[in-house]
Amino acid sequence: MRNLKFLSILLLGLTFACTKDKVAVDLSINCADTVKFSTDILPMIQTNCTGCHDVGNGTGYTLTNHTNISSNANAILGSMRGSGFQLMPKGGPALPDSLIQKVECWMYQGKLNN
Repeated sequence: MRNLKFLSILLLGLTFACTKDKVAVDLSINCADTVKFSTDILPMIQTNCTGCHDVGNGTGYTLTNHTNISSNANAILGSMRGSGFQLMPKGGPALPDSLIQKVECWMYQGKLNN
């Protein structure tokens, strides 16, 4: 019985630990079109993010290519929403919902390097 309680508590703790800092993609959004990394996501990141998040800026994130952007997609989306992360771009204003939705759709569509 003690082992069962311990196991239950352990599994509950792991469940919360694994979901911390995860940003849910809103599956109810309308992703009618395929979002392309090369023409939709990368230019938006270059315009709004790489002023601070470029090589050598010491911000903790370098957002200059598909590998870096796709591996940090949860943090990027969380920062755009201000949910669990500092709202970005720093100093605001927040990005328009249409741009945030493009990132959500790109993530939902598999974070393709297209």
